[in-house]
Formats: sequence, structure tokens, C-alpha cells
Amino acid sequence: MEKNPYEIFQKECPDLAESFNKLVEVQRSMEGLDAKTKQLINIAIQTANSNPLGVQLHAQIARKSGASREEVKEAVVMNLHLSGLSKVLNCLPAALDGYG
Repeated sequence: MEKNPYEIFQKECPDLAESFNKLVEVQRSMEGLDAKTKQLINIAIQTANSNPLGVQLHAQIARKSGASREEVKEAVVMNLHLSGLSKVLNCLPAALDGYG
């Protein structure tokens, strides 16, 4: 069974993980964007960074935040002209798997 990288981070670097979690909570509590929009942005950023695991995780959260499958898919493919086809092809399956 594959280990969850974030759980490894929390176990191996507990103080750093705690500080990181506080940063994430502050970002989540900002009121300019709704939760769904924040997750769609996260999906686009994770795609631009070629991080399928991040895309998959944020697709799951986006669904729970009210995003449609089409919105999740679009957050990935918006990178086509900005980041290239390989990043979209690398992350689209993860987005759809994460969405469910």
C-alpha cells in the first residue's frame, strides 16, 4: 500500500507541518473567494506545477465544496495554452479520479 506523502510529512516534520497547517487555515479563512473557487484555483496551480496527487486531492475537496465535474475539468485544461499539453495530460486523469 502506497503511503500518503502528507502523512509522512506530518510524522517526520511535526513542527513544520503544524506551521504549514496554520498557514492553510489562514488562507481558508480569507473571505474574498468562496471555498469552491479556491479549490478550482488550487487545481489549476497544481496542474501548472505538474502535481497529479495535488490535483486529485483538490478535486475531491472541490466536489465537496460544490464544484461540478465540468468546473474541475476546466480548471485543469485552462493550463493548455499557459503550461502546455503535457501538464494537462499528466493531471486530467487525476482530476477526474479525484472528482469521482
